[in-house]
Amino acid sequence: MSIAIIVEGKNDKSRLRRLLSEEVRILCTFGSLNTERLEDLKRQVKDCEIFLFTDNDASGKKIRAILRDTFPDAEQIYTRRGYAGVEGTPDEYLIQQMEKAGLEEFIHYPEPGPAADYMDKPKTFDRRSSDKFHQVNDKRYRKDTENR
Repeated sequence: MSIAIIVEGKNDKSRLRRLLSEEVRILCTFGSLNTERLEDLKRQVKDCEIFLFTDNDASGKKIRAILRDTFPDAEQIYTRRGYAGVEGTPDEYLIQQMEKAGLEEFIHYPEPGPAADYMDKPKTFDRRSSDKFHQVNDKRYRKDTENR
């Protein structure tokens, strides 16, 4: 049986295409669904095992609900809240989610390397370290101005 994953946009599709073999069909809703687009998707996935992978935002949830009604037997794949949709999800997390969905045999695992590890980590800002930095620099500034 062939596999089809339905995503929202072309950037989501290209992101997953890098990680999945050509055997997996990746189809787009292009951010909106009307009757014609749903019928087109039904024709394209008629004999496929279907997976739904939409963003974890309001529009993604709305699209997922419509797709779930249209394809009630579809498997659900989720991205974590806080990531910028499927396209902004790190490869490592995408791979974990696809493994959970049973798609291991279709995954192209990237070569491990320090640059790839660094690039895929979510960027975080530690407010505490920033506050400490400013406290130290404020003390230095005050000390410098007092000595003038």
